[in-house]
Amino acid sequence: MWKPDKLYFGPAGIPTTVSKGGVKEGMLEVKRLGLDAMEIEFVRKIFLDDKSAQEVKKLRHELEIVLTVHAPYYVNLNSADESKVKASAERVLRSAEVGFKAGAWSVCFHAGYYGDSEPESAYARIKSEVAAIARQLRDEGVEIWLRPEVLGKPSEFGSLEEVIRLSEEVENVLPTIDFAHLHARGKGALRQYQDFAAVLDALESRLGRIALDNMHIHVSGIEYGEKGEIRHLNLTEADLDYKLLVKVLRDYNVKGVVISESPNLEQDALLLKELYYGGARTSKRKRSRGE
Repeated sequence: MWKPDKLYFGPAGIPTTVSKGGVKEGMLEVKRLGLDAMEIEFVRKIFLDDKSAQEVKKLRHELEIVLTVHAPYYVNLNSADESKVKASAERVLRSAEVGFKAGAWSVCFHAGYYGDSEPESAYARIKSEVAAIARQLRDEGVEIWLRPEVLGKPSEFGSLEEVIRLSEEVENVLPTIDFAHLHARGKGALRQYQDFAAVLDALESRLGRIALDNMHIHVSGIEYGEKGEIRHLNLTEADLDYKLLVKVLRDYNVKGVVISESPNLEQDALLLKELYYGGARTSKRKRSRGE
């Protein structure tokens, strides 16, 4: 599997500057803008077939950009309706299969909702489904990271603890760390340098350096309330301190992909990339484990 050598930045889906076209036109625009990543958004359906996925993969290599995939939003691996669980698992599986054929490195998904379940019961059920998906992908020779996402509402399965634990217990799973969702889920939890650093420390201490060297990150501004996430905003319109986030990512020498989910998509992706690579690199942090 591909190993990132740095942080790559791009939009969640086709840039807003593309007036007509699909994934390939979006990739060409990403390159023209000076970005180097893009997330293929299977929001409502998986719209690439095998032939078009192979064409995307060919162009990805030519442009030297990194692709990730977002599985359809309608996924609930903890539904009370077994047919919905089966359909949800199939959506995640198919997203991974098509993403792999398109040359994508990572596929993120929303795992589900607690519903009437206790959190531990929901965890056990979702873990069983994710493990089955991972086994099938391994049997098929599909090499792509499975990424349960940190979600922005306490009613949704996807706390930082839950996605780290899934990654500990299921092979070929690492989290999608959505810092806006973390901020909203905690009602404004990310305020200081140490708040951001604690997320990376938890990943490294529980999962090892591999987690920081292979990060799939989502960032946007966000509006939130008592029930967590309300809607995504542009970075400059919200209280998430994205400059502090960039500093922490730089200090920890994080590698992987940063995907902008702001409404302005490519503009905030460019803002983050310019901040990250334009700012002076700070001195190396003190490390407690002697690496």
